[in-house]
Amino acid sequence: MSAAKRLATAISVCLVLALLLSLGTWQVQRLHWKEALLAQIAERREADPVALSVVADKQGAGTDEEYARVRIEGVFDHSRERHFFATHQGRSGFYIYTPMMLAGGKTLFVNRGFVPYEMKSAETRKAGQVEGRVALTGYFRNRLSKKPSWLVPDNDLAKNIFYWKDLDAMVSSTGFDPQNVLPFFVDVDDAVKNPGGIPEGGVTQFELSNNHLQYAVTWYGLAFALVLVTGSLWWKGRRR
Repeated sequence: MSAAKRLATAISVCLVLALLLSLGTWQVQRLHWKEALLAQIAERREADPVALSVVADKQGAGTDEEYARVRIEGVFDHSRERHFFATHQGRSGFYIYTPMMLAGGKTLFVNRGFVPYEMKSAETRKAGQVEGRVALTGYFRNRLSKKPSWLVPDNDLAKNIFYWKDLDAMVSSTGFDPQNVLPFFVDVDDAVKNPGGIPEGGVTQFELSNNHLQYAVTWYGLAFALVLVTGSLWWKGRRR
């Protein structure tokens, strides 16, 4: 092999090695971030609920309050509930997002929980359509700014079936003034027991995938294999 080819090969190997090492290091950084996030979620789950206004003010100031426990109080407008397609404990159905009218004129979309597929219509679960002012506890949830993936179907507003949490679509399809709707959601927790057991509260998903250690080992392993193969080829070339 000519000197020019050896140099080109050496440069290529170094570039690939640097790429593999950088990918492994990035996954380690992601691992630390994910572990901190999971610890934060666990801490917030165990915290005492605070007034919604306190958490909303922190969120407005730039702090991410996802999964913070909150207290809410208001009156549900069941006539304008939205249905989010979901599975819960192996069953297909819907999460029921119902607008709650708060004191002061603001509206909050509340995930009241899960209903089986055949109970999508509110007529099949009248007992759970609680009337009057209610006080509940739950978890602060961020809105989504866009569809999470092209694999997710578009929301079917005509049939009132949502496949992703598009707050703007929920607002427009119910006729609320967007200026009066709070820019986040609240999921009720499992302390909320509706008459008849439907909707079933406490459906918030806290489990986040954390495969970054596996990915880091993979990238570092490939880097190590590259070094071994390159060293072996270099040694055989020297012997020849």
